[in-house]
Amino acid sequence: MAIKRRHRINASFSMASMTDVIFLLLIFFMVTSTVVFPNAIKVNLPQSKQQAAAKPLSRVTIDVDGRYFVAFGNEREQQVDEAALTEFLLATRAREPEMYVALYADESVPYREIVKILNIANEHHLKMVLATRPVRE
Repeated sequence: MAIKRRHRINASFSMASMTDVIFLLLIFFMVTSTVVFPNAIKVNLPQSKQQAAAKPLSRVTIDVDGRYFVAFGNEREQQVDEAALTEFLLATRAREPEMYVALYADESVPYREIVKILNIANEHHLKMVLATRPVRE
């Protein structure tokens, strides 16, 4: 008479491979989130020793000819006039109330134009960051 043996199989799941996958995804998202927004409008930014740590989601650019360009996130810049600039900033605040707006102004742009944008932002309680390029020593 044959004795039937029941073998109990212990099914265990190793979390090592799942941990590796999660770690690689974490690295991927950290690297891709630090990608700088491309600025297609060529402006010669003033130099500064201190660089902003804030990551703006929205951009306002004033080129050497005094034209205004705006973009939200990774969108392409669109040329706007001064009235549409205020509307854009209000729409930006409605989309994301706690975000920063980066101001890219060519260093040859008159100071009054920069102050005009800062005043519009201040009136509507927006946080602005002045974009500069690092000082080369």
